[in-house]
Amino acid sequence: MTSKSPTITDPRWLENEHAGQLLVAEFLEPEDLSVEQLAGDVGVAPERIAAVIDGARPIDAELDLRLARYFRLSEGFFLRLQDRYEIVEAKRALNGELDRIVPRAA
Repeated sequence: MTSKSPTITDPRWLENEHAGQLLVAEFLEPEDLSVEQLAGDVGVAPERIAAVIDGARPIDAELDLRLARYFRLSEGFFLRLQDRYEIVEAKRALNGELDRIVPRAA
């Protein structure tokens, strides 16, 4: 049986890296930063950064502000990564239910 769900067949949906994975791949590894060094530099516990990297904890607004300042990025950068991840996961979980909702006419 072939799936007709775009969430399953669209290759853009196959890889859904969460914000913690991107933090490692795009910031920690290229800058050769450890979790401990980053945590100390932004003023949070290393366990908090490790939990984000492991996907056990989402990036919240406070951590976004700290990371954005540290890496000289716009406020909300990491929150947008987190939101994108959560939206894709929610679409996967809904598994086609959204297609059954008829948009309200204007």
